[in-house]
Amino acid sequence: VKGPLTIQCTSGIDENQIRYGWNYALLLAKGPSREALVATPLMRAMQSGTIVRFEELTRMGSDIQDALITVLSEKVLPIPELNDAVHATQGFNLIATANDRDKGVNELSAALKRRFNVVVLPLPESPEQEVAIVKQRVADIGVGLRLPEIAPADKEIARLVTMFRELRNGETEDGRHKVKSPSSTLSAADAISVTVGAWSEAAYFGDGNIDVEKLANNIIGAVVKDPVQDRIALEEYLENVVKPRKDWRDLYSAVRESL
Repeated sequence: VKGPLTIQCTSGIDENQIRYGWNYALLLAKGPSREALVATPLMRAMQSGTIVRFEELTRMGSDIQDALITVLSEKVLPIPELNDAVHATQGFNLIATANDRDKGVNELSAALKRRFNVVVLPLPESPEQEVAIVKQRVADIGVGLRLPEIAPADKEIARLVTMFRELRNGETEDGRHKVKSPSSTLSAADAISVTVGAWSEAAYFGDGNIDVEKLANNIIGAVVKDPVQDRIALEEYLENVVKPRKDWRDLYSAVRESL
């Protein structure tokens, strides 16, 4: 097994997708056996002594999360149907990510939380720092996806980051105006996603420039998760903050036209 194995957590995931499943044809033909087991990334990581990563752990239900308690405590995955267990090979470990700003997530139980070493990554302190992060990650992703080269979009990235920071923080950067925050997280990761989306559109369907027209639909997709409340928050921000900024008029027009 090469590299970390990954499980993407969702609200619809069940315990079989975390621990192990069954090949039902073999199960019916031969009964419960190791041969009939279908190994999950967790089981494969334990057997091979590598790392398994759970993306957005709090997206799955708390009862499903707690299936990890024995694995983290004892490094053992019980298989009651076979009166057996998988014991982790040396080198096995489990890491998980979660965004505590997301709405509608499931809190970790106290028992599970005690079994993790929790590291909280702070948001970038300054707009300049966040812009630098977004530019670097966008460039890295562009290379990884082999996107065609396009003209630099430093101005658009700076405005995008400022917009997301103000909506996220509930006030403008100068502290003069309060704004309504949408339900979306609007982190640096969202700014990266918006920019990469605009880059793809500009490279394959445009003139090779990331402009406000390319950004507009991606911005709306990132901000408006709740079609009512988030739309209201974005519209108020456009009218009260974006429109009065003379050098943001083109951004105002593009997003307003796309709404």
